[in-house]
Amino acid sequence: MSDTLILLDRVSKRYHTKKDEILAVENIQLSVEKGEFISLVGPSGCGKSTILSMISGLFPPSEGTIRIDGQKINGPTSKIGYMLQQDYLLNWRTIEKNIFFGLEIQGRLNPITKKHTLYLLNEMGLVNYAKAYPNQLSGGMRQRVALVRTLATNPDILLLDEPFSALDYQTKLKLEDLVVETIRKHKKTAILVTHDISEAIAMSDRVVILGKNPGHINKILNIPMEIRNPLPLMAREQPLFQSYFQMIWRELDNDDKKTSS
Repeated sequence: MSDTLILLDRVSKRYHTKKDEILAVENIQLSVEKGEFISLVGPSGCGKSTILSMISGLFPPSEGTIRIDGQKINGPTSKIGYMLQQDYLLNWRTIEKNIFFGLEIQGRLNPITKKHTLYLLNEMGLVNYAKAYPNQLSGGMRQRVALVRTLATNPDILLLDEPFSALDYQTKLKLEDLVVETIRKHKKTAILVTHDISEAIAMSDRVVILGKNPGHINKILNIPMEIRNPLPLMAREQPLFQSYFQMIWRELDNDDKKTSS
């Protein structure tokens, strides 16, 4: 039996404006295994966030199909949790009330799910801030709260759309470790969108390199075990790390030269 959890089969997306039609991504063929962590990297405008939005069911592909666990996606599903660059915490609600928000919307807030969510908050080292408000927390702490809120509904898949890009470098590195550790512990499948090549290599099992005009897959790199096994901070110290950085850099640079010529 296949362990494929996410399948994009010849997926394209067109946007229609008053004047013309824009082909955002074309013929995306990609499968993601259960428990796998992949990253999408590529230049601005190559459709990274569009691909995440289609996987999440926010809007359908124009051509092709997307399947989660064999089922065609026709709209948002509780199997997927979405974490964005902005934390979108509700400033008038306490941290505790913020992390319960997704469960409230799904009608699943009960003593058991509350207890589990507070356990997750404790895992993030923030249980003492349960009664605090978002404006009392730093950016990194707010993103940890956003991660708890995402995990609270127990999704199978986490979609991470540049969740660390607004943070200072030290906080970002700490959060990368925390996110990878948490995803491994809870056996989640994850797709990360990032502009940061080092982040993609340090966090992922595979890196999908996209080109643009329209967005398409140029190459998929398997990250070796000696980089994948350690947490991201230590992964950056591995001897092979720099060579994989250069491989991805060259691929992106070559694509940029092609589209500029």
